[in-house]
Amino acid sequence: MKKVLFALGGLAGALLLAVLAVLLFTDVDALKPRVETAASGALGMEVSVEGGLRIGFLPGLRLRMANVRVRNRGSELLFAEEADLAVRLLPLLRNEIRYRSVTLHRARLSVERGRDGRYNFQGPPGKPRTFPGLDLQRVHFPELVVAYADKLAGGGLETTGCHGELTDVRHPGGAPFLMRLSLSGRLECGEVRGTDVGAKDLKVPVEARDGVFDFKPVTMRLFEGQGTGSLRMDRSAAVPAVHLDYSLARIRMEEVARMLPQGKSVSGVMDFSTALAMRGHTRDELVRSAAGDVSLSGSNLTLVGMDVDAQYARFATSQAFNLIDVAALLLAGPVGLVVTKGYDFSSLAQAPGGATQVRTVVSRWKVEKGVAHARDVAMATSHNRLALHGGLDFVDEEFDEVFVALVDAKGCAKVTQRIRGPFAKPVVEKASVLAALAGPMKDLLGRAADLLPGKDAECEVFYKGSLAHPE
Repeated sequence: MKKVLFALGGLAGALLLAVLAVLLFTDVDALKPRVETAASGALGMEVSVEGGLRIGFLPGLRLRMANVRVRNRGSELLFAEEADLAVRLLPLLRNEIRYRSVTLHRARLSVERGRDGRYNFQGPPGKPRTFPGLDLQRVHFPELVVAYADKLAGGGLETTGCHGELTDVRHPGGAPFLMRLSLSGRLECGEVRGTDVGAKDLKVPVEARDGVFDFKPVTMRLFEGQGTGSLRMDRSAAVPAVHLDYSLARIRMEEVARMLPQGKSVSGVMDFSTALAMRGHTRDELVRSAAGDVSLSGSNLTLVGMDVDAQYARFATSQAFNLIDVAALLLAGPVGLVVTKGYDFSSLAQAPGGATQVRTVVSRWKVEKGVAHARDVAMATSHNRLALHGGLDFVDEEFDEVFVALVDAKGCAKVTQRIRGPFAKPVVEKASVLAALAGPMKDLLGRAADLLPGKDAECEVFYKGSLAHPE
């Protein structure tokens, strides 16, 4: 026991002497450029410490720095009011800086997509980065703000109330950073606020092994509905691959329809789900490769400020009915409002009022090469059925032969309307009458034809989906 106690005492004394050696023989001011150089080399970016640098000893040997900035290609990627680095002692005595953990206090991470389409964390084109080995026990963000700005397409988002950590952060060195990175971690944010949409209670766990990242389950509240999903990002292969599964249950349509004119709203709940697979190095490549399914459904909804059934009944004389208004709100849900941001809802604002009881909405889309094709998209009111054909081209950001129609019990179109052109500035053509509302003469001829034996009315069926016509 005495030998053990002597050994422990000797070890403690040796550590104390090492600490004293650091105090006596290490120039703290001289450490700052070495820290900046080491961090810059590890990240492949410009790291600067604008504030003071101090050495602390509890718990363990630490470097504390104020006002730390990380810049890349002229853009600031990260700022922390204080960085606390737990340093390994023996390498420091050899004039080397090795870290056990990093804590960034009051940090702001600013991700930016430039007008050239590249992100501010990427290196120069054609010059892939390689990184030295990395072995960190913990990276902690007790107070974090994440901001994203898209200078090419416009828009962005910013988070508040975030905190998180990464553990067992390892990289063997030599390979591109994400290609061989391994870690575990989590991020939680109170709110994520975008240009048009806000989410709450975001929780993102992550597990990564040799460049394969699994984020699951990702949860949040969006449009007052509960969102749950998973994201797998495989950066280990030559061509990165992404697979997304996401569902949003009980979307409050009142939240979705906030962009509508005053006095118009939608009430009720809907459910949304998607499964998408993408491959590519750039955002454009990912969009062009997107494939999967998107689905939206709901029942017992109310469209306030517009009586679709009454307006349709008066259509023959008024010609004042816009099918696209209803389609953007209900047939494509949140996606519809996103892609029709440039659409003028003035006709909806001029609607004479009333309300529409929507019995059922079904909206199923097949995504192929970045284009969402309508497979079964329709809604039923108390007396009518409305359906949609066409596609949403997210590659060129334009409407791909989108037609909306009021259909009869056979699925034949009675009134159709077309929307074309770019999402940012769509062109909505005037509604056209195809069958039932061409005036008294057409009605009279139709009745006469009904008297002839074996002469059933024929039409090119517009809708063959699952939604039945209201009785």
